[in-house]
Amino acid sequence: MVRWLVVGALALLLSGCDETPTGRNRIAWIPQAMMADMGNETFEQMRHTMPVVTDPAIKRLAECVSVELVGALGESWPEADMPNHWDVVVFDNPMPNAFALPGGRIGINSGLLQVAQTPDQLAAVIGHEIGHVIARHGNERLTQQLGIQAVLMVIGLASDGEVSSDALIRALGLGSQLGITLPFSRAHEVEADRIGLQLMARAGFNPKHSIELWHNMMELDDQQPFELLSTHPHHESRIAVLEESMSQASEVFSSVPRAACSPL
Repeated sequence: MVRWLVVGALALLLSGCDETPTGRNRIAWIPQAMMADMGNETFEQMRHTMPVVTDPAIKRLAECVSVELVGALGESWPEADMPNHWDVVVFDNPMPNAFALPGGRIGINSGLLQVAQTPDQLAAVIGHEIGHVIARHGNERLTQQLGIQAVLMVIGLASDGEVSSDALIRALGLGSQLGITLPFSRAHEVEADRIGLQLMARAGFNPKHSIELWHNMMELDDQQPFELLSTHPHHESRIAVLEESMSQASEVFSSVPRAACSPL
């Protein structure tokens, strides 16, 4: 029995080794269908426990930007196997933040609209968050947190293989959203920046507005901790990463129709 347990775990481990869209090796053991179910359940809990913005103009902007980005997914990453429709909700929360979850769910805080001053800037944030989903960062984080327990849970060999809500929240990148520590790692953030930049350009949003967005963030947050003490890249480092990838993104942007989302 033990031998077959090891063989099964090893087979699952090997099947979970692949590459992210940027070519980085990763191990993501959890089946995507399970991640989607977890994401949907978490999103519905948030929808019922957090106030939701009902202003039609705000909802229209959030949905327009999200639809344009989702529409560009298939052209850029057809192998990503993402949903064709994503549910978009704007939460009444002053924290300038957003998130995307497996299963096709996008949450945007109303406070973000004070920082993302144009549809293109908003696209930079939402594209970044969708980048986390495309790269399966939540899956990777959950695999790392649960370790062999995740393997046993997936293949049905653990009687107590329950995923705690805190572990799931951290793995899905909702830590800062819900006041729990451990957002995505700096490596994941940089990767999502690069993916999001390409995605927004493909969707017809000006990628140069991503840099304008982070200048806005710098003005908002003059008291940011030292980079080495933060899981998120420093704003200036983030801008440098975007500038490195800007030439390719700008070339893509010049070849596609412009997104037609009206500002507030």
